Amino acid sequence: MSRPYVIDEMISAKAIAARIEELAKEISQEYADTEQVVVIGLLRGSFVFIADLARELDLPVEVDFMEVSSYGNEMVSSREVRILKDLRGQIEGRDVLVVEDIVDTGYTLSHVISLLKSRKPKRLKTIALLDKPSRREVDFKADYIGFEIPDEFVVGYGIDYAQRNRNLGYIGKVRFPE
Repeated sequence: MSRPYVIDEMISAKAIAARIEELAKEISQEYADTEQVVVIGLLRGSFVFIADLARELDLPVEVDFMEVSSYGNEMVSSREVRILKDLRGQIEGRDVLVVEDIVDTGYTLSHVISLLKSRKPKRLKTIALLDKPSRREVDFKADYIGFEIPDEFVVGYGIDYAQRNRNLGYIGKVRFPE
């Protein structure tokens, strides 16, 4: 069990919902010419975000998932990206949108995008709910970003700490009392 901690609200559920609505409009316009967009959620942290985003998209959508790990139960990235579950469907020649919960060092998303590009999608874009540019170690920037945040460890809205707090409706900052 992890040591006791407190969660301070950083981004409200209302702010998240409003931002997702804005992002979905932008994405729907960009992909307006598509026959169908394959929305790929990177599990587990993106599951709440992908569900809300997919419902807001005014597009024909297919949903698929990959499970990727670079954290385990730690608060910092191991920088070792492991594919725990790969896509079920094919993406060659298709429009693809990869949905990530948070871009931190950039290793995970950079690795996943490199892998997916090798599968020859027609168009490949990325969206991250949260972006921590101050932590970037790999030159990577998502095409769409919900919120830029400072270097804080966050939970909620699908994001966990040691498999806890994914069910919070908001994004909260983890703080360890003295």
